[in-house]
Amino acid sequence: MNSLKWVGALLILLGILIAAGLAAWEPLTASRAAPPPPHRYDTVIARDRWGVPHIFGRTDPDVAYGIGYAHAEDDFATLQEVMAMTRARLGAITGAAGAKTDYVVHLLGARATVDRDYDRQPSDVRALLDGYASGLNLYAARHPEEVKLARLFPVNGRDVAVGFVVRSPFFFGLENVLGALADAKPLPAESAGRTPDAPDVTPVGPSGIEAGSNAFAISPWRSSDGTTRLVSNAHQPWRGGVAWYELVVHSGQGWNFAGATFPGAPYPLLGHGTSLGWTNTVDRPDLTDIYRLTLNEAGNAYRFNGRWRPIEAQRVWLPVKLWGPFVLPVPKTVHRAIQGPVIENRKGAFAIRYAGADQMGMVEEYYRLQRARDWREWSAALAMQAVPATNFVYADATGRIAHIYNAAFPNRRPGFDYARVLPGDTSADYQPGTVPWRMVPQHVDPPSGFLVNANSTPFQAAGIGSELDPRAFSPLLGIETDTTNRSTRALELFGAHARIGERELEAIKYDTVVSRRSWAARWIADLVRANPRGDRRIATAQALLGRWDWSFDGHHPGQALAALLMRTGQKWHYQREPESDPRKALLEASAYLMRVFHRLDPPLGAMLRLRQGRVDLPLDGGPDVLRAMALWDEAPDGRLAVRDGDSFVMFMAWDQQGRVSSRSIQPFGTATTRPNSPHYTDQAPLFAAHRTKPVLFTRAQLRGNVERIYRP
Repeated sequence: MNSLKWVGALLILLGILIAAGLAAWEPLTASRAAPPPPHRYDTVIARDRWGVPHIFGRTDPDVAYGIGYAHAEDDFATLQEVMAMTRARLGAITGAAGAKTDYVVHLLGARATVDRDYDRQPSDVRALLDGYASGLNLYAARHPEEVKLARLFPVNGRDVAVGFVVRSPFFFGLENVLGALADAKPLPAESAGRTPDAPDVTPVGPSGIEAGSNAFAISPWRSSDGTTRLVSNAHQPWRGGVAWYELVVHSGQGWNFAGATFPGAPYPLLGHGTSLGWTNTVDRPDLTDIYRLTLNEAGNAYRFNGRWRPIEAQRVWLPVKLWGPFVLPVPKTVHRAIQGPVIENRKGAFAIRYAGADQMGMVEEYYRLQRARDWREWSAALAMQAVPATNFVYADATGRIAHIYNAAFPNRRPGFDYARVLPGDTSADYQPGTVPWRMVPQHVDPPSGFLVNANSTPFQAAGIGSELDPRAFSPLLGIETDTTNRSTRALELFGAHARIGERELEAIKYDTVVSRRSWAARWIADLVRANPRGDRRIATAQALLGRWDWSFDGHHPGQALAALLMRTGQKWHYQREPESDPRKALLEASAYLMRVFHRLDPPLGAMLRLRQGRVDLPLDGGPDVLRAMALWDEAPDGRLAVRDGDSFVMFMAWDQQGRVSSRSIQPFGTATTRPNSPHYTDQAPLFAAHRTKPVLFTRAQLRGNVERIYRP
């Protein structure tokens, strides 16, 4: 069960396998999967003037077929990487980094879960998954020159389902737990205590998860015009496997929905239908428990309730791309105990229990949410508890608003500290199952008339006098107590308005202010008070920070320096780590600004840039403000190209007659990776200027705004 270091393993195995003549073309080591059952799909795709696909189908599977094909037209490169991941073959495309992801697919047993449960799924769910896979297969067959990996296609509905099983737990931070075990670092706060030494396993989850998201809902009585409003502002990477893709769907079976999805999903994951809508933000309750196992001398069994149980072991081969067509198969072994997957290191073996494990019900749950027509149907779908985490913020045509702190909380027994490593040799601290739905924190129609979530505790969501009482919930649930500047600032702004109309709501969404009541105020104070120890540059930076106006609107001095320091603060605060050294943070930020701009006070927009293709625009906003620009990469010229933060933004509204309308925007365009597309950057100027485009939801709205219409 000992794990090899990746670099050493690659070098040793490379020499052995080349000597043995085993380093070969990856296609020779991969088998082709069975395609979905043959079916004749009746689908039409209409691209509007922004390139957004409007997919019409006689049935829901016809729509899913069109989603797969349309998304492949825009971003086939990412889609096939997602599909390769579901087959545990990503390493054959991206090398060692992808192979580590493949290892996690095996470690979590995602394929085995789907193989066991797929045929038990309702027939309409399987038809939807197969329809989506068939759309991908059609594009791959028509464009074989774009296929990176032989024998990857055809894919099927099982492959699509595996993607959900693998990626769902990463949205509550499982990758941080696995990564901490792998790197022998302390486990994340509220997950476990100190971490023992661990093997070299680095899972890949949704990158940029610390960037967060915003969601707002307004009751009609709190609105200035009697309109119910919902804002979706989920912060995601602007490129890659969890980048938003906008679409509108219409099925002859009554499915009508506008919103956005991720690569690999056969339906929108957030947005609105005719009568209701919702959005999501990441929540981070303690949904992971770690157990220390007692192994026998041979290491092939562990003690449980006074008996030795064989530890499950499976040998897997991870394909690792070397160069050209050559792929190195790297052997690994994955293990499992009764509590879950096992990672072993020189100090012992540790089993991991996490919410939503070993089931694929989230695929059906998301579909039922899509098809819900009212609050009763929608809340019944969410009560399936198959989506293991993420906040849901909801609004509908009747004026109802709600915030569900959705989580599949593990059953836990009193008397044990589930925030630390637990004994794994007894069932006394291990109880399978999930707590009942009635125990999940829920706000429905709060007296304040508004709801906010910006990756904060559910006990800070509706304003003074309308909040949930923490004493009403068991501490065994591990509900987070975190607050963000975005949440604190949003509640300040909502509380400042007796009535909130469209203009006020838009101003809140694009607000760039750091609240003097938030965690960031303490961080800024510590930065200003830090001892410069005679360093004039630190003293100058502190003086500039002292004159900063506490915003990132792009119009005042000191904002570039403050943005860099907020990014440093965001790293430790969101990850629940000790505060960074203020003096070191000031030194690093000052050194960067002097190196690139030769001054400490360049305009914020000179530093933060929106860059794609030939587009290069200044940006406002910053880390952990409502106009979020959270993650960036330093470009060759030293400027910071933002890659994560405000991504797909959607303003939704139901008027007093219950009629829905919406507006949306993306940082670049319709999530296409094709530079020759007219929609590669066509939304960028609007995004930078805080403007939106209309969502053409109905056929009447689409008429006269069609760029092209075709059958896949």
